[in-house]
Amino acid sequence: MVQEVLKEEMKLVAFSLNGKEYAIDVKNVVSIEKMMTITRVPHVPPYVKGVINLRGVITPILDLRIRFDMEPVEYNQNTRIIIVTWENKEVGFIVDEANDVINIQEKNIEPQPDVVGNIQQNYITGVVKVADRLLIILKLETILKEDEDRVS
Repeated sequence: MVQEVLKEEMKLVAFSLNGKEYAIDVKNVVSIEKMMTITRVPHVPPYVKGVINLRGVITPILDLRIRFDMEPVEYNQNTRIIIVTWENKEVGFIVDEANDVINIQEKNIEPQPDVVGNIQQNYITGVVKVADRLLIILKLETILKEDEDRVS
């Protein structure tokens, strides 16, 4: 019985964009970095800010605000780059603020609502309430797969 409960538990990295809270499964998160110098790359979509050399790995960096058609803002001391891995590739997401790691029960994830702001529904796995917070859980494979299709 205890093993079943453990299987249902999930850890999420919570972060903010434009005043809303989002989350990514912690198993996809490599690290959370402070903002750093990004080298621009020509002929890429506007949300691809460029690349960084992080511990010897050249990592593309995407601004999630721009990716989700939100108003861009100047980066500040709270801005973070969340380095994620997907299909053996590392990609960084620029977010307004990385908040914390939260444990949830998978059974508490609700299907995505019809309207979740500007973000396309296919980018969202679902939503979960944690105390008085509502976290929108992002679907990495959709966000990154579309990037791959556009860049190649």
